[in-house]
Amino acid sequence: MDRTGQIAVIFVSQRTENDAAGYAAAAEAMDALAAEQPGYCGVDSVRGADGLGITISWWADEASALAWRAHPEHAAIREYGRAEWYSRYEVAVSEVGRSYGWDSDSSAPKR
Repeated sequence: MDRTGQIAVIFVSQRTENDAAGYAAAAEAMDALAAEQPGYCGVDSVRGADGLGITISWWADEASALAWRAHPEHAAIREYGRAEWYSRYEVAVSEVGRSYGWDSDSSAPKR
């Protein structure tokens, strides 16, 4: 998938051990809510056994990414996350200047 020109919101976080079930439910709800937003292009997320996670949400443009940040439900869950689920996090926002990929299952010629 070509992501050139998209906005990547990179969220690196360290989870606490608090309320794993509540966190999982909130993450699922936020994924579903984000997918309904104009300009949403997808999400990729991983979390290690040590609680370190990286989530990249992809947006069509800066305005879409900012609208998601300002969404009232997202803002409320972000505040709860600071109080309960994260010991730290950082966010980096960037426009993708170049994008490429490879898939072993693809029928496209390999180069």
